[in-house]
Amino acid sequence: MRFLVLGGGAQGTAAAFDLLRDESVTEVLLADLEAGEPHPCLRPHVGARLKLVEADATDTARIATLMEGMEGVLCALPYYFNLPIAELAIESGVHCADLGGHTAIVKQQCALDDKARARGVSIVPDCGLAPGMVHIFAQGGIDSMDSVEAVRLWVGGLPQRPKPPLNYEIVYSLEGMLDYYVTPATILRDGRQTTVAALSGLESVEFPTPVGRLEAFFTGGGTSTLPDRYEGRIRTLEYKTLRYPGHARIMRAIRELGLLSNEAVDYNGTRVNPRRFFIDRVTPLLSGDGEGDLVVVRVDVTGTRGGEPGRIRYEVLDRHDPATGLTAMARTTGFSLSITALLQARGEVRPGARTPDASISPTRYIAELARRGIHADVTGPPG
Repeated sequence: MRFLVLGGGAQGTAAAFDLLRDESVTEVLLADLEAGEPHPCLRPHVGARLKLVEADATDTARIATLMEGMEGVLCALPYYFNLPIAELAIESGVHCADLGGHTAIVKQQCALDDKARARGVSIVPDCGLAPGMVHIFAQGGIDSMDSVEAVRLWVGGLPQRPKPPLNYEIVYSLEGMLDYYVTPATILRDGRQTTVAALSGLESVEFPTPVGRLEAFFTGGGTSTLPDRYEGRIRTLEYKTLRYPGHARIMRAIRELGLLSNEAVDYNGTRVNPRRFFIDRVTPLLSGDGEGDLVVVRVDVTGTRGGEPGRIRYEVLDRHDPATGLTAMARTTGFSLSITALLQARGEVRPGARTPDASISPTRYIAELARRGIHADVTGPPG
């Protein structure tokens, strides 16, 4: 099998690495705007089954050429490339999976369902960690119940050794994270869609040692298309981001001071973008200390089974892998993408355009995570 991975950042690197561990994969093309020095985990494969190529994602003809003869394309580019890449994949007769991240674009991709089925290919957006992994877990819980009252999702990418004041380390795009801190979250409340302010709904959540107590709050984008799918069928559906205690209070103050705004202001005769300034200023301070990151996931589905109330819970704790140099965020996000691509190529995903919760077997997915050392602890459902 041959695959094209678009985007040589942390997530694309992890996905390419995982594909190369599969003996049935004969070639991986890793394309980026500039083919720089590969991550150490990829170096042994360069020139053998891995080829590094330069490509501009806006060059449709170039990308179409790279797709020729591929079983699948994995898009680990910024979200605004996802729709055109999906459309091009359908035209090329190639399966496509991406990391999602923008609900309106995901809905546009799902509208390609008829075209994808006609071409016999599958398009699966939202294949990262959140959205992605947590949605598949949620679907597994929903499928295990006779009726569902509530679905609650919690996810956090955290430093193993937090440092004040933010107790945070950059584990993916800081620009993307700040978007989630200003974008209202769409949830289900009393069975109906509603929006709540980002950084609101603060609560404490306890996890087993060594994580301990974390805080959780609403952020935009995490529920993706689940509210559309389950409106009127589930009373409560919500997603919250996990951080070390005190983070939300500081970030709310920073937001209220206007430092997360993208509206440029005049400063000494120069137009300055407050968010751009904030990102440039704090990035060196939040780049980590070499101790590594961790990812914490909890998904709770409550309802009834066999006439009895109960809950099924999925939990994941993953850490930076010193053997490969891959962060926990890259592993949980990038491996989720590569698992999806391999399932597509093996015919385990039906043709069409659907999100992973609507197209991937939770049991199969959890087994594939375990093969990669990412273990989901599942408790319940009721007997």
